[in-house]
Parts: sequence; structure tokens; C-alpha cells
Amino acid sequence: MKLNELSDNPGATQRKKRVGRGPGSGMGKTGGRGIKGQKSRSGVAIKGYEGGQMPLYQRLPKRGFNKPNRKAFAVVNLGLIQKFIDEGKIDAKADITEDALIASGLVRRKKDGIRVLAKGDFKAKANIAVTGASKGAVEAVANAGGTLTVTTPAAAE
Repeated sequence: MKLNELSDNPGATQRKKRVGRGPGSGMGKTGGRGIKGQKSRSGVAIKGYEGGQMPLYQRLPKRGFNKPNRKAFAVVNLGLIQKFIDEGKIDAKADITEDALIASGLVRRKKDGIRVLAKGDFKAKANIAVTGASKGAVEAVANAGGTLTVTTPAAAE
């Protein structure tokens, strides 16, 4: 078998329908859009319209509340910090600050602060200073012999 002998299965590919290319194509003149009306014009999208029936997005109840001034934290798990310490990207002997986490490449950007969660194993004796931390993360770092300090107490809820 050669490259020039390769072909797709019969019926696997179909040619694109070229609309509005003359009467011989079967899709000429109005191009399958009928005559006049909003849907025959270009640039029209009647999304969610159900022919006068109450649309689905209006039949369903509104739920919840999106707080406009909510804080968005960059989330880091303890297991990832341990992995970066093992690989030598973070120095466990020095204080691990938010800037150190960004410099190591573990976090892309600070957002409203960095919050540490307790997922994963943490064995290093390290001092970590971040904006927020879960109770489990604080305990896990303390059990490993280090300290996890939360710089702003309002964000540690």
C-alpha cells in the first residue's frame, strides 16, 4: 500500500453545500431561506425563541446571588508545594511567601491572594506565609514541624 492509494471510506466525507450559487445547484436564488422575513436576512440570530411559547430560560426560576465584590484566591494544595520542594524549585529552609510561590512557577498570579488547602501529603519543615489557609492545611504544616501563617485574618474564614 502506498500513500497515493489511501482513500477514505465511501460516504465518510461529504462536500460542503454551497448556497446561492445558481438555479442548477438546487439551492440558488433565496438559498433555502424562503422569501422575506427576519430569518431570510443576514445577521439575524433568534436564539432562545420558541415560536411564542415561553422560552426555557424564562420558564426556569432564578437561583442564587453573585456577589459583585467577592474575592478570588489562587488556590494551592500542600501536596503541590511538597512536590516543588522535592524538585528543588522551592527552598524549604527559607520562608515560603506568596512571591516565592509565584517565582517558582507554582502559581501564575496572586489575584486577591493565595489560599493553601490541605490536599496531599506534606512532610517538609517549612514556614509558609499566605493570604488564606484551611484549618486542615494549618494542622498539616504544624504536624510536619513548620508554621503556616495567614497574613490577613479576614481572608482566612
